[in-house]
Amino acid sequence: MTNKILMPSLSPTMKEGKIVKWLKKEGDLVKPGDILAEIETDKATMEIESVDEGILAKIMIDDGTDNVKVNSVIGIISNEKNESVTIKYENKGNENKIIENEKNSKIDKKEHKNIAQESKSEVSVNLNNIKKYSEISSSKSELFNDENCDNITIRESIKRAISEEMIRDKYVFLIGEEVGEYQGAYKVSEGLLKKFGTKRIIDTPISEEGFTGLAIGSAFNGLKPIVEYMTFNFSMQAIDQIINTASKTHYMSGGQINVPIVFRGPNGAASQTAAQHSQDFTSWYAHCPGLKVVSPSNPADAKGLLKSSIRDPNPVIFLENEIMYSYKGNVPKDKNFLVPLGKANIIKNGKDVTLISYSLSISLCIEAAKELEKDNLDVEIIDLRTIRPLDKDTILDSVKKTNRAVCVEECWPFCGVNSEISSIINENIFDYLDAPVQRINSKDVPMPYSLNLERECLPKVEDIILSVKKVCYK
Repeated sequence: MTNKILMPSLSPTMKEGKIVKWLKKEGDLVKPGDILAEIETDKATMEIESVDEGILAKIMIDDGTDNVKVNSVIGIISNEKNESVTIKYENKGNENKIIENEKNSKIDKKEHKNIAQESKSEVSVNLNNIKKYSEISSSKSELFNDENCDNITIRESIKRAISEEMIRDKYVFLIGEEVGEYQGAYKVSEGLLKKFGTKRIIDTPISEEGFTGLAIGSAFNGLKPIVEYMTFNFSMQAIDQIINTASKTHYMSGGQINVPIVFRGPNGAASQTAAQHSQDFTSWYAHCPGLKVVSPSNPADAKGLLKSSIRDPNPVIFLENEIMYSYKGNVPKDKNFLVPLGKANIIKNGKDVTLISYSLSISLCIEAAKELEKDNLDVEIIDLRTIRPLDKDTILDSVKKTNRAVCVEECWPFCGVNSEISSIINENIFDYLDAPVQRINSKDVPMPYSLNLERECLPKVEDIILSVKKVCYK
């Protein structure tokens, strides 16, 4: 008797995944609960467990195989010793369906690998847009050509930034829940424990306030901690340490004590993680003097901005995005590649209207800009990259040129980053405006769990298109 191991759906939005590596090999005995393999989803790298007992008779999909469709057969567990299995497939509608099992014959693993690679599933709009954005930003310098870059994920670019800075500076260390033995909740710190040891990759108890305070104290004494929160929703447990200690000590000590520390982790809505795990804290932290706030939108910026943040003598809030961890783009191999804090990036030049955004919302702006070209509207897109300090000059110069502005973010509308930008534009260049500044935010409600309601809460491409047409009187 044989049991199929299917490619699992590890998130509500997952359509396909990657077999990162098998942790069991053919012929191994397995029992329910045993870890079989690591699977990379659209959000994270996760482990899958066996639900059956027997022998891992065949591994159908090799390590490193991309685009394996959910519910495809990736392996076979046999209940009988010395049983070999052949699987014949009927490929209908990009789904691999077993139509025949045969005992005691050889299997062509290459055939199954090819089938898996040929099975193409939907690629999310956001993923396409992030790749396009990477191409736009990369075209500005020889630094970004294929010869000088690696095409890697945001997850990998963040890990490289941490690793390179830890090699460069012996005082840098990483601390947080599951950053070591488990290699990070989103596998950002994979391999770092083995490379740097337990004194520099530090697993902590589930106590954000405790390990945040410990890290801040170490920063007072010359170390340079990187604090990982499994999600920034959990940073609320440490808000007193961040706001009342990290951000204010340099000021209250009369400049005698620096706090070189980076607080990093995923921020904003994921997918169906509901009200307590889908909050965007950008405006919360940007409100506080003494903190710098950074939010990258692509792999190159993620690496360059994080390295700059680690080297900065001030506390930095580094806001990543869970949905974007698996997005790829060209990242310079240069270990001294830095993106300066406080400098925005014009990723598309235009003359009719300025779109101002950051993080995941940049992908929405790019998609909207493409659609608006069909209506002969030429959009300029500014990626803020750093929220505090804000690059006011780039914003004002752009709006002076286009005379119109639409701001896009995931924060709630009341007292958000968009509100501050609108105020800056109105106070400084009101006479240049041909229309009121428009703001696009998440709806002013806690995030629903329901997928269709979640979509209605978050900014959409259609919202941007309508707002641009409104300010352009189309």
